[in-house]
Amino acid sequence: MELIALPAFNDNYLWLLHDGHDALVVDPGDAAPVQSALDRLGVKLRGILVTHHHGDHTGGVERLRATTGARVHGPARERIPGPFEALRDGDSVTVLGIDWQVLDVPGHTAGHIAYYAPDVDGAPLLFCGDTLFSGGCGRIFEGTPAQMLASLDRLAALPPATRVCCAHEYTLSNLRFAAAVEPDNAALADHTRRCEALRAQGRPTLPSTIAVERAINPFLRSREPAVVRAVQAQAPQARDEVAVFAALREWKNHF
Repeated sequence: MELIALPAFNDNYLWLLHDGHDALVVDPGDAAPVQSALDRLGVKLRGILVTHHHGDHTGGVERLRATTGARVHGPARERIPGPFEALRDGDSVTVLGIDWQVLDVPGHTAGHIAYYAPDVDGAPLLFCGDTLFSGGCGRIFEGTPAQMLASLDRLAALPPATRVCCAHEYTLSNLRFAAAVEPDNAALADHTRRCEALRAQGRPTLPSTIAVERAINPFLRSREPAVVRAVQAQAPQARDEVAVFAALREWKNHF
């Protein structure tokens, strides 16, 4: 299998996975880069996986379905271009011979889902849309801080080697905020240097891994004493874990 991050818009990644013959794509907000990649690689699009309803994740779905005949799979509780197979937490969908487990991860949107496979070429693979970013998490548009915290807890509990395929190249911006929260985090400083080098070469910072994110991402570390102290210095009223997480997200919103 080859995993490719196709750039789109200003900072989106449309993830393409193929075996040299057949392919799937995740969150194709724009059909053009997907079609170009299919033509270049000489592969057939078999499946489209959608994590949530925002246009930069769904804008190319109808065109790709019409031109390739690919089957569309998406969240049961959100409106995406139909027809599509509506998926709920605990469902499994097989694409490219891989069984993808469906995880409900609300917060960014009310019905956001993620796709997880325990073994793709020897390591787990996660397509998490806009729930988890490297060094950050999505804005809370439709859900609640408690929902987002629970969703991130669920993703953080996946195996450490899980490759994390986020939908945006927000990493360097997120890491600047993370450094403001945890300035003494050595793992964060090391990861920042690696990511800066990648971007200097024009390469994606993604995929990350769950192990890396647990070490450097303040939104997966919101119960760590250093993070709690930093948040409470900004928002002294934040006392319980949900309030601390909400204050951390609000801090990032205005950083």
